[in-house]
Amino acid sequence: MNRRDFLKVAGSGALIATASSTVEARGNKEPLPNAVGMLYDSTLCIGCRACVYKCKEVNDMPSVVRDNEVQWDQAEELSGDTLNIIKAYKHGTGETKNSATDGFAFIKRNCMHCVDAGCVSVCPVSAMIKDPETGIVSHNPDACIGCRYCVAACPYNVPKYEYDEAFGQIQKCQLCNQKGVERISKGQNPGCVEVCPTGANIFGTREELLAEAKRRLAMTPGEEYSFPLERVGSTYTHRAKAAAYHPHIFGESEGGGTQVMVIAGMEHTKLGLPDLPERSYASMSETVQHSIYGGMLAPAGLLAGLLYFARRNTKHDDEGEGEA
Repeated sequence: MNRRDFLKVAGSGALIATASSTVEARGNKEPLPNAVGMLYDSTLCIGCRACVYKCKEVNDMPSVVRDNEVQWDQAEELSGDTLNIIKAYKHGTGETKNSATDGFAFIKRNCMHCVDAGCVSVCPVSAMIKDPETGIVSHNPDACIGCRYCVAACPYNVPKYEYDEAFGQIQKCQLCNQKGVERISKGQNPGCVEVCPTGANIFGTREELLAEAKRRLAMTPGEEYSFPLERVGSTYTHRAKAAAYHPHIFGESEGGGTQVMVIAGMEHTKLGLPDLPERSYASMSETVQHSIYGGMLAPAGLLAGLLYFARRNTKHDDEGEGEA
């Protein structure tokens, strides 16, 4: 087959795919009614990293060892041994907390438990699962084949593969509700939430967390308020002066929405969070896949065209040999 004929056949497959795209396109998935998650308030975080220590304790993960010294709270990035870290933003002199200019701020990094999770969408064996009740995104190592598609699909760079293990697995925050931990199903709070001394990290349903985030964004900067500890609506509170919040709740709509949301005193991109569209990547990729492979029309059309031209060329070759 010459190049012109091949492009004709490939073009016909593209036309079939385009014709089916309208039917197969899908939008973002809606949040589950009982979805649970966390709200992280960067303005209240003091960088104590108690959450990092508690996460390692709950999940029975080793401490960071640097220069032969155990440094349980000093992990710099998420890894197969660290599911939750606190990082710091600093600008200029770094004198003023929660200021984007000559200031500093903290950010907590862990799984965002996306409403329309890309890791779940790309997993070919359903090792990544979104709980139909809580919406928690968890990983089943018994089903995992180690393809690491979830690692590539996550816009937050959260799932990590244990490259240093002979039989490595994917590791990620499972909101303390995986096999062997199951804190949420027992009525407990996630470990990182349980130890937060300022209410910078709290647990609740997604609806409760959104309401709490909006309450905080409406506070008057400089005035003192009560911030619940551990869980939305808790009678245990921390009194503190409200900061000047950046008027945005990260995770309310980004990437189709998340169940772990962030509010801060500055733009979230300065804290290392990605600038995402409102449409989830999962909905985009599935639309493309379903358009091309829906009913197998496009692949079948392309294969038929290739077979036709291959047979025609073979026939021409046979006729040429007969004439000789």
